[in-house]
Amino acid sequence: MGQGSVNRGEAVAVMQWDCMRLADMPAAMVYAMAQLRSEVFVVEQVCVFLDLDGSDDQALHVLGRRGDQLLAYARCFGPGVKFVEASIGRIATRLSARSTGLGHALVKRAKEAVAEQWGTQPVRIGAQARLRAFYEQHGFVDMHRPYMEDGIDHLEMVWDPLKNQPTG
Repeated sequence: MGQGSVNRGEAVAVMQWDCMRLADMPAAMVYAMAQLRSEVFVVEQVCVFLDLDGSDDQALHVLGRRGDQLLAYARCFGPGVKFVEASIGRIATRLSARSTGLGHALVKRAKEAVAEQWGTQPVRIGAQARLRAFYEQHGFVDMHRPYMEDGIDHLEMVWDPLKNQPTG
């Protein structure tokens, strides 16, 4: 998987979105997923933690590709797995695709995937505190439950489509 730069708008316009279970993912896609998550959450953020946490087989994986290059990724869980509500986590975009609108497209697609799989309902995330404003643009509301995870400040945030919040 190459890491060439991505032009603004190009990433979103030509994305292929896949939503699948781990058991249905080809080996090359599983490898690309693990590689992207490691690049973002371990190397880029200089954070040593166990990314492969044993939860991937319970998740619906949202994968954004341009050709054979994985540029965006998120994993979604039904209610009762990570939180009482459905949830989205491991939201990541390749560094070369940032500031293109792809992160916004990813969050929107992940919210849609939750609704398609488990019905329209609230979604909770554990957001890095520095990304609060980004998630607020998608209707997520800070629940004022800050916590530290792997040395990074986080916030619990909830998007509730039943309360007519913006959908981003």
